[in-house]
Amino acid sequence: MKTFKLVSLDIVEEKNEDITQRRIKLNDGLIINREDDRGRWVIEAYVDSQYEDYFHQILTNSEELLIQVKITKSSNQPATFLANVIDTNMIGNDMNVIFMCTMVDRRREHIEKVLKTLLDEGYQGEDLLEEFKRRGEEAST
Repeated sequence: MKTFKLVSLDIVEEKNEDITQRRIKLNDGLIINREDDRGRWVIEAYVDSQYEDYFHQILTNSEELLIQVKITKSSNQPATFLANVIDTNMIGNDMNVIFMCTMVDRRREHIEKVLKTLLDEGYQGEDLLEEFKRRGEEAST
C-alpha cells in the first residue's frame, strides 16, 4: 500500500442537467492506494461538521459519487474516482469521511471518445489508424 496527502476534494454533481463541482473544504486528508487486485483506493477526508447531513444522506442512500482529488500538492492534475462513502465519524466539532474508490482512467476515456468521433466521421481501416495517429500527435503538441 502507498499513502499520499489529499490536498483537495471535489464532488461532481448533476443538477438540472448541469454538471457542477462541490468543493469540500478539507481540514486534512489522505489517500491510500490499496494495490489490491480490484484497483481500489481509500480516501479519508477530515472536514468540518457542516458536511454531516450531506455525507450522512449519501451514506444512507448508498450513492455512488464521481469525485476529483488532488494528491500531494495543489498544482498536480486532479485524479478522478468513482467512490462510495463507507463510513463517517464525528471527531469533536469535525468529522472524517471514508470513501472506497476506483480510479477512472481519463486517458482511456479520451482515446475511446476520439475513436468514436473518427468512426462517426467515416474513417475506416488504414485511414482510421493514420488519422488517429495524426490527431494524437496534434494533441501532444
